[in-house]
Amino acid sequence: MRPQVAIEATVHADMATVWAAWTEGEHITGWNFADASWHCPWAKSDVRVGGTYTARMEARDGSFGFEFGATYTLVELHKELHSTMGDDRKIWVTFEEVPGGVHVVERFEAEDQNPIEMQQAGWQMILNNFKAYVEDL
Repeated sequence: MRPQVAIEATVHADMATVWAAWTEGEHITGWNFADASWHCPWAKSDVRVGGTYTARMEARDGSFGFEFGATYTLVELHKELHSTMGDDRKIWVTFEEVPGGVHVVERFEAEDQNPIEMQQAGWQMILNNFKAYVEDL
């Protein structure tokens, strides 16, 4: 079994806004990168069991880019999303209404090429971008 990593944030917005920003391609492009030297030129998300998620992530200077993809394995509207990445690693995301917003917890199976701490920091930076993006809507 692969090690699991968890990240989380409380987003000060209503559930419908948080869910839309997490699942709709036109929103995903606004937050799906770790820092300002990267961007997400396009994203597609078919949010249903068996549907796919694909996003292009690129360095703004054009020096590197890749597509990140997964297939949804569980979809519970405004509650939970499970998916499997192309390398068979799993991702679990939960959305819980709390006073003042929505608490988002994302867990994922770590890959074995980079230190876990580095993976956690990178994914947390993306989640922090998500929080900032949604709170600015």
